[in-house]
Amino acid sequence: MNCLEIKNISYSYQTLEAETMALQDISFTVGEGEFVSIVGPSGCGKSTLLNLICGLAKADTGEILLNGSKIDRTSTHIGYMLQKDHLFEWRSVYSNVTLGLELRHSLHEPEKEKVRNMLDTYGLSGFSKSRPSQLSGGMRQRAALIRTLAVEPDILLLDEPFSALDYQTRLEVCDDVWKILKDQKKTALLVTHDLSEAISMSDKIIILSKRPGHIKSILEIHFEEGLTPLKRRNAVEFPSYFNTIWEELMDHGR
Repeated sequence: MNCLEIKNISYSYQTLEAETMALQDISFTVGEGEFVSIVGPSGCGKSTLLNLICGLAKADTGEILLNGSKIDRTSTHIGYMLQKDHLFEWRSVYSNVTLGLELRHSLHEPEKEKVRNMLDTYGLSGFSKSRPSQLSGGMRQRAALIRTLAVEPDILLLDEPFSALDYQTRLEVCDDVWKILKDQKKTALLVTHDLSEAISMSDKIIILSKRPGHIKSILEIHFEEGLTPLKRRNAVEFPSYFNTIWEELMDHGR
């Protein structure tokens, strides 16, 4: 069953000089529980596409369906995780991860218990009263993810969520986030410039062209069952996937 359907989406934006087309005739699906990555050259419209999906911008043509219903405004069924964790220093870790529930006036005991369980499961229960500045970069991203998951979105949009981390922490957090999403059986759409990251985390990769972004190809990713992203990087299939994507990105003929 498809969780997300993108149908013939095009989008352009206005400048003082002219109208610029950012995305052109984009169509793809994301199945329930699937992890999909979007890669492409800088400026090809990857983040713009996420903004369209979550309702922060409106497409010129086409439609976006979430669980069969058309999206034309921001939706509580979509979680959005950005490059920065945006944790508030004046709030404790617990108060940060429950913020979305507070804003929805749904911070009741069952929700509180669920948050406490996630903090415990993902190694943050001992820091629930701490301030964000007392956490490592990886712990902050875990806290941001728990905050996003607490409101039970149907799909998570991940816009370069690991780019601010050092390389070692980035590898560790990729593993953490992937395991959490698989454990929670969540559907996710990741935008990244890191091809290795996309290959190691994804079930499917969408390759966009240079602007105006259109889909050059969609690559299904298959690894041995149970391999984490870190272990996938050492799998025999990994170099072949990397080379295939690299060749697509370097082919400027289409």
